[in-house]
Amino acid sequence: MQAKATANAIQTGYGTGRPNPVDVHVGKRVRLRRTLLGISQEKLGDAIGLTFQQVQKYERGANRIGSSRLFDLSRVLDVPVSFFFDDMPPEIADSSAVANTDSIAPAGDSGDADPLAKRETLELVRAYYRIKDPAVRKKLFDLTKSLAETDDK
Repeated sequence: MQAKATANAIQTGYGTGRPNPVDVHVGKRVRLRRTLLGISQEKLGDAIGLTFQQVQKYERGANRIGSSRLFDLSRVLDVPVSFFFDDMPPEIADSSAVANTDSIAPAGDSGDADPLAKRETLELVRAYYRIKDPAVRKKLFDLTKSLAETDDK
């Protein structure tokens, strides 16, 4: 029985000193939305009654976000709670329930290869939505799509 508990701890990150991959994913989604809205960690912390250090720990996945806090975050960041679990890779989702240590990303693999998590992407999206004229925004959108299609050929 002890071996099974140890295997489960390794698989989920509990008791290993490493954050649980699900907590890391949820934290990344908090950071993504906060950055898209242009909100500082301090301002987000104030809105939900925390210090910016606690927000940092949530965003790194070092501390778990409880259900009531996740609900508060969803309201402050104006997204459904499900947003924090969107785009979760299957190997991370499975790591919470399946005793398969191979499905966990190696320590230090932050997954920042995701283009949606890059600062450049976030700044581009924020700048796009600052364009007041919807017709200009639509033209920029169409131009971007057409440029991307020419790269694919």
